[in-house]
Amino acid sequence: MADTPAKPFGPTGDPSRHRSLEELERGLLALPSAPKDIGHVTMLIRRHEDKTREVLQRVRLSPEEGFPGDNWGRNPDRLPDAQLAVMRHDVAELIANGQSLTLFGDILFVDLDISAENLPTGTRLRVGEALIEVTPMAHDGCSKFNARFGNDALKFVAAKATRNQNRRGIYWRVVEAGEVSLGAKIEVLARQSSPQATTAGA
Repeated sequence: MADTPAKPFGPTGDPSRHRSLEELERGLLALPSAPKDIGHVTMLIRRHEDKTREVLQRVRLSPEEGFPGDNWGRNPDRLPDAQLAVMRHDVAELIANGQSLTLFGDILFVDLDISAENLPTGTRLRVGEALIEVTPMAHDGCSKFNARFGNDALKFVAAKATRNQNRRGIYWRVVEAGEVSLGAKIEVLARQSSPQATTAGA
């Protein structure tokens, strides 16, 4: 009987680009403060079934499809609270160290403070024309993240002492459909008190 083909792992990272934990912590301190109330969309990425990535100029988000054509919509067991994987752009660049941000698997990159303090669960945002809500799902690093960026990068995003900074990212869900384009404005509309987050793999 023929062997079952292995599922595509997705893009691989360059070990020579892996940064040490010390370099990452030092680099983070050197970054300018991210805007808290008004930011912008800096990258839109669709993940295809064959694990390739497509960088888009615009997309229409919806509660039913999330990010149309992305992995989330193809998953029969999709979790509503994991609809949109989001990461802060400059933190992603720090970790990637010259590699493409499509390695991460996130579909929106933003210029905005996405920490739990600034965007607690239930916070609503206007992202382009879409109405978005922050979900309680924890966005954690995984084995793919470790392989692409190194064990020190995984420690950097997963450390309990700084976990509320959401260095690995955050999850949003679409409340009202709308078009989002590259460079679209992000506006925090209303913040909520944050209940304890649930957990899931990235």
